[in-house]
Amino acid sequence: MSAKEAQARIRINRLLEDAGWRFFDDEIGSANIALEPHVKITRTELDEFGDNFERSSGGYVDFLLLDERGFPLIVLEAKAEDKHPLVGKEQAREYAESQNCQFIILSNGNMHYFWDLNSGNPYVITHFPSPDSIDGYRSNSTDTSALINEPVDDDYIALTQLPDYASQAGWVNESERSAFIEKNRLRFLRAYQKQALQSIQSAVAEGKTRFLFEMATGTGKTLTSAAVIKLFLRTGNARRVLFLVDRLELEDQANKAFNFLLKNDFTSLIYKEQRGDWRKAEIVVTTVQSLMVNNKFERLFNPNDFDLVISDESHRSIGGNARAVFEYFTGFKLGLTATPKDYLKKFDAGKSDDPREFERRMLMDTYRTFGCESGEPTFRYSLLDGVKDGFLINPIVVDARTDITTQLLSDEGYSVTLPISEDEEESKETFYQRDFEKKFFSEPTNRVFCETFLANAMRDPVSGDIGKGLVFAVSQHHAARLTQMLNEIADQMFPGRYKSDFAVQVTSQIKGAQQYTINFANNNLLGSANFIDSYKTSKARICVTVGMMTTGYDCPDILNLALMRPVFSPQDFVQIKGRGTRKHNFLEQLFDDQLKDAVVEPQKLHFKLFDFFANCEYFEEKFDYDEILELPKPRSGGGGGEPPPPPELYDSLDPDAIQEVRETQIGVEGMRIDRMFFKRFEDQVQADSELRQHVDDENWEQAAAELVRKYFHKPKEFFDEEKLSKAAGVDRRVSLREILEKVFGLIDEFKSKDELLEEEFHKFMLDLQPEDAQHISAIKYFFKAYATDGELREIIKEGRFAELHVHPGFTVTDYRAVPEQWRNRVPQYVRDYLPLDRFM
Repeated sequence: MSAKEAQARIRINRLLEDAGWRFFDDEIGSANIALEPHVKITRTELDEFGDNFERSSGGYVDFLLLDERGFPLIVLEAKAEDKHPLVGKEQAREYAESQNCQFIILSNGNMHYFWDLNSGNPYVITHFPSPDSIDGYRSNSTDTSALINEPVDDDYIALTQLPDYASQAGWVNESERSAFIEKNRLRFLRAYQKQALQSIQSAVAEGKTRFLFEMATGTGKTLTSAAVIKLFLRTGNARRVLFLVDRLELEDQANKAFNFLLKNDFTSLIYKEQRGDWRKAEIVVTTVQSLMVNNKFERLFNPNDFDLVISDESHRSIGGNARAVFEYFTGFKLGLTATPKDYLKKFDAGKSDDPREFERRMLMDTYRTFGCESGEPTFRYSLLDGVKDGFLINPIVVDARTDITTQLLSDEGYSVTLPISEDEEESKETFYQRDFEKKFFSEPTNRVFCETFLANAMRDPVSGDIGKGLVFAVSQHHAARLTQMLNEIADQMFPGRYKSDFAVQVTSQIKGAQQYTINFANNNLLGSANFIDSYKTSKARICVTVGMMTTGYDCPDILNLALMRPVFSPQDFVQIKGRGTRKHNFLEQLFDDQLKDAVVEPQKLHFKLFDFFANCEYFEEKFDYDEILELPKPRSGGGGGEPPPPPELYDSLDPDAIQEVRETQIGVEGMRIDRMFFKRFEDQVQADSELRQHVDDENWEQAAAELVRKYFHKPKEFFDEEKLSKAAGVDRRVSLREILEKVFGLIDEFKSKDELLEEEFHKFMLDLQPEDAQHISAIKYFFKAYATDGELREIIKEGRFAELHVHPGFTVTDYRAVPEQWRNRVPQYVRDYLPLDRFM
């Protein structure tokens, strides 16, 4: 038996026992794990092999898990850890059918799939189901035909809100219908929202249990989600739904929406507010972060407590270890994301065996999670679709770069010429993103930003005030200074009107900032209707933020967005731009009919995007869409302890001025970033015959040097290992050799950080052979944490073990679980053999 087979067997045995399955009779109950028919194994044999058994005289040992009556319930097909679990799929199906089993688990010890033969395809699970949970899941298996055949019309939600609306006089009389809808706040599905639901019905008819919606900001993901929830609950395909979000304000926002839309049929609640009564609700809303703390989700819920799990902003809320929460639950899964398809689409399919290669590199984890391995979501509705159909709007871009911000743009990146000291001549320093945030620009530059913004901002069509807006700053310190400047300038423009209430800093350091975002959306930040009694609009006109109000923030009456910082990520740029794309009728906030007649343009048809750093030009003309701008790794800390105080911004009294204010209305064709995500880096490199020859000759050192010399850090591309790693969707920095191997087809995919760690851990265990196999999980967890966490390495090195009590990733309990002899072996091996830069 190979070591890989042994390691897989150890983990599978442990996972079964942890889930409550028993190899032998004990005080809890009878054994409910049977090995392959006619193969028996005794406790003595199990101890003798140390759980490392794999073969018997009858062949490979399979697991047959039994129900409480001793009947076959689940077939567990085990493979060695170097084999993909799905290779045993058909073998397991044949065996399950012969045993009359509905359920199958496919596992190699590291990756596990659960398969209900009656309802779809295998899907990833992170824990083995317990005997109780799987039996409960079996008893609640449903007939999907009701869901597939459920009629879904545009009044699908309205029928829940007001079941007899169509027979009421206000609806029957067409002249009164608009007022009737507004009075009863009825919500009707748009054509594309119905198509989204119909796409799920079609997917379920094909046996799928996972779905992904890619819908642009402002296209009604919450309303669509409510309709999906009703579809599953009403047809009996779900008893209870879990709605996962990744921020507190989205938790409250979603719960209020579901109660408003579905309260006549179903109950929605926020888990943390009603922990004792959550089972009484059909819809439970919570943040994924709250469930991740100490794996709380495993203690609070059974895997089959929710039959439908919806992940909002799924590109983030299932990222990293948060995915464990999502995968823990059985049943149907739906992901929602605002990332349009067009960000990912740009390459010559005719020159590649894989015409969706780069798209999958960036987002394949999301697609795979939701059963969309082809890279096509279950349903897509992009910003361009929304603009074309008249539901969304594009911005008026206000290009207002200054002398200094223009100077910051160079062939090398963002740079600025500054005197190093009074005695030296000027010397040019180059700042990349994180550096740039520390050494920002001068007070005069900040002031000219604020003055230009307020002088050219769109005005509220009712009150004539500066239209509501968001300003995006570099850091919390920068946000504080911009807020002060905006209030000072507003006092000059509108003497005595605002009294420092014009602009508000909304960042994580500000107490109550979360409520500020809600109040701003509800037009009650620092007061409302202050200047026109019958008009409800926030007294505070501008929120200055860094990142709190970028994703999922719904405030449709925003008229002005200002980028007072460079933006390096296309995703961030699109999310920020999306805050303004919703349409709005300002008369909805005005309660004086005479004043309504005087409003010339009550509809929001445009919004302004102020760009002080040529971000739009960069993403339109210069960004290569294989990458994001260069982001050097932060300098390693000096051994834990308190983080350093926030750096002071670079200060100068040198004057600065706007070079030109140029406004450009974006048409229905959208911005380039709305049409594509990145072009193909491979196209350029694959055409280089000299590089190809070096690779063919396996002259890797010279090939790497040529790659850097010819293609890296050029004015148009700015390629490097880190940015190409991000473009490929890899969670680590890939090496130059790996890049060359991928470009020239020598490898199919880049390995993830965890895959590399698994390989290194196997080498480590083969080299040192653990005596105590039962602690292998604890040793592996320590190995991975130590290899990837610089702060943890410093804590261990300096013996500051008390700090593990507050360490977020590796606790004192984790450390104590590691046998004493391994606490030194792991660090020594990592120091001697692991190239840690591969895991950055």
